[in-house]
Amino acid sequence: MASTPCERTIARTAGLLLAAALLYARAALAQSHRAPFDSLLALDFGRDRVDLGTLRDLRPEELPLLRGVVFGRHGRVFRDEEIQSWLASQDWYQPDSAFTNAVLNERERTNLDLIRQVESEWHRMIEPGDLRWWQDRRMTEQALGSHTRTEWAVLRAEVEAVHGRRFDGDPWLQRYFEERYWYRADRGYDPGRLSNIERASLALIDSLSRAEGAGALVPCDMEPYEDRPVTVDLLRGSGFATLWILRNEIYARHGMTFRPRTLADWFAGLDWYEPRARIEVKLTPMEQRNVSTIAAYERALRDSLTTAPLAPVSLFGLFAEDAHRLVLEIYARHGRVFRRKWEQDYVASLPGYHPDPGYTDECLNEFERANIAAIVAYEKTVASVRDAVEG
Repeated sequence: MASTPCERTIARTAGLLLAAALLYARAALAQSHRAPFDSLLALDFGRDRVDLGTLRDLRPEELPLLRGVVFGRHGRVFRDEEIQSWLASQDWYQPDSAFTNAVLNERERTNLDLIRQVESEWHRMIEPGDLRWWQDRRMTEQALGSHTRTEWAVLRAEVEAVHGRRFDGDPWLQRYFEERYWYRADRGYDPGRLSNIERASLALIDSLSRAEGAGALVPCDMEPYEDRPVTVDLLRGSGFATLWILRNEIYARHGMTFRPRTLADWFAGLDWYEPRARIEVKLTPMEQRNVSTIAAYERALRDSLTTAPLAPVSLFGLFAEDAHRLVLEIYARHGRVFRRKWEQDYVASLPGYHPDPGYTDECLNEFERANIAAIVAYEKTVASVRDAVEG
C-alpha cells in the first residue's frame, strides 16, 4: 500500500535526524581522540612532567607531533616533512636555524624519553632510537625484523652509544648520535659496562645484518683472508665505502700509513693497527689476488651507475665529497668539462676521459639521471670530510 505524504515526511525527517546523529557521533569521537593531544599542548614541557598514561591514549601518529612540540618550542627545524609542516601551521612556532639540543633542560629530556618510550611500544619491530628500552630485555629475530644496512649499523652502534661510546672512526655515526638529544659522549667509555644481554644483542644484530645480503664482509674482517680467497659472493651487496676500506685493510694489516684523512682516521681507531712509516708493503700472492678481486668489484659497481638503478645501500658510509666524485664520474663518461678546478682535475685523472666542450645533459640516459639525483640527495644528508671528528 502506498505511503501517505505525512508518512513520507516523517520518514524523511527521521532519516535526517539519524544522519545528523551519526555526524555528531563521528565529531564527538574525533574530538575525544583529539582531547588528550590538545590537553598535552597546554603543558610547559620544561616544567611539567608528561603523564605516561595520557601518552598511551594518543594515536601513534600524534606522538611524533608531540615530540615535535617539545623541540618546536625552541624553534627546531625538522627534516621530517610531516612534523615540520604541522609546526609551521602553529601560530606560536618560530623557526630557529641555530637550534641545538643544548637548550633542552632535564625535564624536557625526560618528557622526550617518555614520548619515545610510547612510540617504541607502537613499533612493529625494533627501530633506531629504541635501544634504551632493550638494555635489560632479550631481543629476538622477530623483534628485530628487517632493516637496511645503514639501520643495522645504527642499531649496533646504539647498543654502546647509550653508554656514551664515541665513534671517532665513523664520523657519520658520531654526527648521527650527536644529533640525538639523549646522547652524552663519554671519553672514558668502557665496553666492560655492557651487560650479558647487551652483548647478546650485539651478536644477534651482527648475525641478522650479515644474513640480509648486505655484503658478508665488513671492515675488520680481512684477517682470516690473509691466506684465503675473497670471492664475489662475499662482496655482493657491499657499498663503495665498505669496498674501499676492505681493499685498504689488506695493506693496513702490514702497517701501511695512509694520506687520505678518512682512511687514516678509520684505521687509527683500531687496536690491531700499527702504522709503520717509510715501509714498502709486500703483499703475498693471495693478498694481491684479494686486492684485485675487490678492486674489480668496485669498478663494476661504478660502471653500473650508467646501466642500472643505484641501490641506496651502496652509498652507506660515504662522506659528501666521496659521493660527489661518483656524480663527477657519471658526467665524465660523456666528456663534461667542469669550471671548478678540483672537479676538472679529478675527471681529467680518470682513465678514458675525453673532454667534450659540446656536452649537454641530453647525453645522459635515464639511469644516469636518476642515479645523479639520488647521489645529490644523499650528499645533502651526510657529513663533509672537513667536519669529521679527529680520531
